[in-house]
Amino acid sequence: MKKILVANRGEIALRIMRTAQQMGIKIVAVYSDIDRNAPHVRFADEAYNIGPAPSSESYLMMDKIIEVAQSTNTDGIHPGYGFLSENAAFAKKVNDAGIIFIGPGTHAIEVMGSKLAAKEAVKKYDIPMVPGVDEAITDVSEAKKIAEEIGFPILIKASAGGGGKGMRIVNSVNEFESQMDRAVSEAISSFGDGAVFIEKYVASPRHIEIQVLADQHGKVLHLFERECSIQRRHQKVVEEAPSIILNEKLRAQMGEAAVNVARACDYVGAGTVEFLLDENLNFYFLEMNTRLQVEHPVTELITGIDLVEQQIRIARNEPLEIDQNDLKIKGHAIELRVYAEDPFDNFLPNVGQLTEYVRPQGEGVRLDDGYDQGMEIPIYYDPMIAKLITYGVNRIDAIEKMKKAIANYKIGGVITTLPFGSFVMDHEKFVDGDFDTHFVNEYFTPEAIQQKESEENKLAAKVALKYYLENKELLKIADNDSADWRNARLLN
Repeated sequence: MKKILVANRGEIALRIMRTAQQMGIKIVAVYSDIDRNAPHVRFADEAYNIGPAPSSESYLMMDKIIEVAQSTNTDGIHPGYGFLSENAAFAKKVNDAGIIFIGPGTHAIEVMGSKLAAKEAVKKYDIPMVPGVDEAITDVSEAKKIAEEIGFPILIKASAGGGGKGMRIVNSVNEFESQMDRAVSEAISSFGDGAVFIEKYVASPRHIEIQVLADQHGKVLHLFERECSIQRRHQKVVEEAPSIILNEKLRAQMGEAAVNVARACDYVGAGTVEFLLDENLNFYFLEMNTRLQVEHPVTELITGIDLVEQQIRIARNEPLEIDQNDLKIKGHAIELRVYAEDPFDNFLPNVGQLTEYVRPQGEGVRLDDGYDQGMEIPIYYDPMIAKLITYGVNRIDAIEKMKKAIANYKIGGVITTLPFGSFVMDHEKFVDGDFDTHFVNEYFTPEAIQQKESEENKLAAKVALKYYLENKELLKIADNDSADWRNARLLN
């Protein structure tokens, strides 16, 4: 594989390109009109315009992307995450065009793209599931009966869902029908598929995911876990590795389960198996993401494994050169997703021009970004600006480095989630590891950030006053009222 096309934009496109370049592979970029001068376009060896700004007219245009790949004699296409990364039709088109899709096979994408199909596929491996039904339900009266048997609260979920869409928590039988109607309606509008299923609602879950790698020669490994419980609107904003709550026995059990999920769909490449962990440390299979995850850097930092490099090597049919026993956890890593969103206004997008953009630096600080000062954050795509990652010898060290990195990250022109990240890093529940997926709803308010900033300003004022008083005697001009002193001043 001497040349690859990266079918994506922003920070993930750059991140893939950097590894490919280090491997001596030429890079082809594709871009929309609005991304003409983006860093990933400038970084690539070749770059081609594929359409207007809307993703439906550019980054989702399968045939255009494949046409560019063929015209440039590209060997492989890396989809990154989002856009076409979990689209089985795209993977098939790529393969049919004689190009290598740097990701899993179409069978794995299709099976794991449906929560119901995924549940069916992993049954034979006896993987723990949340109590519920594993088939689509359309009859409301039958669904209500099943819900009463499971016991409230229950969760109605879209089979093709993701990101919290097509999902409804139902606390009593009285609200069941209206919530099911909403779930089905949202599933149809978001995914074109109204299939829903029901499962027991886990009241205080933690979101734990396991990174897996599988080659084309039958070897499947897990690269330990990531803690992803700090979420807003069911979407992750802070991730870390390893999880503070897992012991070695539980880590091994969840790792084995993740490997079996991968085997259940003949998985190849890098993938992530997601689990819910309840307050009693029981874990339940949630879903599998058949792509590179946004939060993959924290796994890379604690294992020393470049996941993009492994994806490319696996796509080249190379066997994995590492064994499970070779993998060890070293240190701790935390990632903050930095969005152009307003945490003071329910995290609504706040796009605009980056009038100031100063990257944080320092030992143990990694920044995966795709913007430069002066660039516009466009309204057409996800408003994530960057991923800020810190690595330390332990969790407290990683947290302290993150706090400093946030303070040194200067972004002007748009409101970002940096203040929210600072709030999380300072919160006693996060520091103690005593949190679940309800952290944001339970503890975060705009007033909490304002109070924190007010306290920081007061502290800064006190420090400045203390410094002034300590140095007052050294800094003041001599208080000498003698004639000699006055004369000396006048002569000078």
